[in-house]
Amino acid sequence: MKALILAAGTASRLRPLTEHTPKCLLKIGDRSLLQRSIDALRSNGIERFCIVTGYLHEMIEQFVTEHYPTLNVVFIHNPIFASTNNIYSLWLARSVAEGEDVLLLDSDLLYDPAIVGRVLSAPSPNILTLIRHELGEEEMKVVVDAHGDILEVNKTCNPADAIGESLGIEKMGCEYTKALYAELECMMNTEHLENKYYEMAFERLIAQGYRFRVLDASDLFSCELDTVADFENAKQLIPAELY
Repeated sequence: MKALILAAGTASRLRPLTEHTPKCLLKIGDRSLLQRSIDALRSNGIERFCIVTGYLHEMIEQFVTEHYPTLNVVFIHNPIFASTNNIYSLWLARSVAEGEDVLLLDSDLLYDPAIVGRVLSAPSPNILTLIRHELGEEEMKVVVDAHGDILEVNKTCNPADAIGESLGIEKMGCEYTKALYAELECMMNTEHLENKYYEMAFERLIAQGYRFRVLDASDLFSCELDTVADFENAKQLIPAELY
């Protein structure tokens, strides 16, 4: 299993905190978000990493190499991060992720490391983690069928139809990543959908028979960090044992 961490965004809604610091290097307690994720992944047995960078990429690369000098990590730089979305960063990782068992994570997550353990131990090779709470227009919402397979994952579906919000942690088996990058090739090179969310590719694969099972992690701590207010609240909400 390889961890693929997407860390290219500018996080403009978190300014001024991200004026001179990438979002993933902001600290909660004495550790940055990226450090917390790397520690969580390693504590669950993952030792191979790929980090896709963009905004202030030198700072991220320097941080990782200084704090984890022996880490097996590949850095991939998204040079057009300002005009593309996370689907393009995922596309750039094709050489290291296609045909591999991959754990895909957004770099700006704050969560209990036990979530990673649950995802890795889940029997299905393809898992999407969600949390249940009141939903609005902004959340990446998840709609499932009677068997628990995902039918939709997007921001535009009716909140009343959704069972929760995608947390931003997905486990993908090797067959799924083969299909994913075949779909992304069309989306990037023919349709030029570089400024979309990667969940669009997930939805398009459903019709081809590739589906995620849902893992509900609502009982474990996780926290959204989109605004300065979110970040300040997170410092108060994080459990003492995780601080």
